[in-house]
Amino acid sequence: MKHRQKRKAKPWLIAIVSIVAVLILGIGGYAFYLFHSVNKTAAEVYKPLKQVKTDTLHTQKAIQPKKENPINILILGVDQRPGDSGRSDTLMVASLNPQTNSMMLTSIPRDTQVDIQGHGEAKINAAYAYGREDLAISTVEKYLNIPINYYVEMNMQGLSELVDAVGGIQVTNKLDWYDEGYYKKGYHYKKGLLTLNGPKALGYVRRRHLDPQGDFGRNERQRQVIQAVIEKEKSVFAIKDVSNILNAIGNNVQTNLTLSNMTEMAKAYLSCSQHIKTYEVKGTPQYIKGISWVIVTKNEFQHVHNMITKMTN
Repeated sequence: MKHRQKRKAKPWLIAIVSIVAVLILGIGGYAFYLFHSVNKTAAEVYKPLKQVKTDTLHTQKAIQPKKENPINILILGVDQRPGDSGRSDTLMVASLNPQTNSMMLTSIPRDTQVDIQGHGEAKINAAYAYGREDLAISTVEKYLNIPINYYVEMNMQGLSELVDAVGGIQVTNKLDWYDEGYYKKGYHYKKGLLTLNGPKALGYVRRRHLDPQGDFGRNERQRQVIQAVIEKEKSVFAIKDVSNILNAIGNNVQTNLTLSNMTEMAKAYLSCSQHIKTYEVKGTPQYIKGISWVIVTKNEFQHVHNMITKMTN
């Protein structure tokens, strides 16, 4: 992965794809519980948390996904390069409540200034670099004062590979434009029905500067792509090249969800995508000694805690 800037995707986009990815495995395990490839991929992506001592109020205790159990999942969108453990460019808490068929996605700015146990003051995305998933979870638990039941870590390239794995997608493009370089500089995204492969889909959702609607226009395109991927993935096990989809997941996802957990999630939580709310933790950007930070107040952390707690009760 050579160009870091080109790999960045909207946090909630990565979150939804991550959730969908584990649900795909669950559906596969539920409908084809003897299917060797599903079990193999589930084993590849499984990475349990270590039992480490933390100063958080919670124990990182997983609960069995069931229809009556709301859960919080930490989504980590990780930028990894050779010789670099990477940082979590995306940190998001997905709160799923099967009782209300709803999901809340809470995004945490990666430059949020926090105190990371054992490392002092740092940006919250550094927790992953210092202590991988375990320290990232305990840090988020501490500042939001909520339990994190599971995590899903996704490589930034995962969306592109999933689009390719389902055989590409079709979207209706409302604006005619030439790419600034998010996919390929000068590439023509024509107005009307487009067929997109993985790299073209990433370029399509990342375009912003030339859009008269700015972020609103980009958000709409992201919804288009996600909806198109989900529609393809609903019939994932009817697709001839199902192994490509499983490979895309296996190559780009890690989680402490077992295949049994994912099977239960597929049955109990798939309906949560019917009602999705999003929220981004609010902070003040500041430059301190030449370093860019986002300063979040205790009141804001408490506000986010209250929203998530209300969502999952």
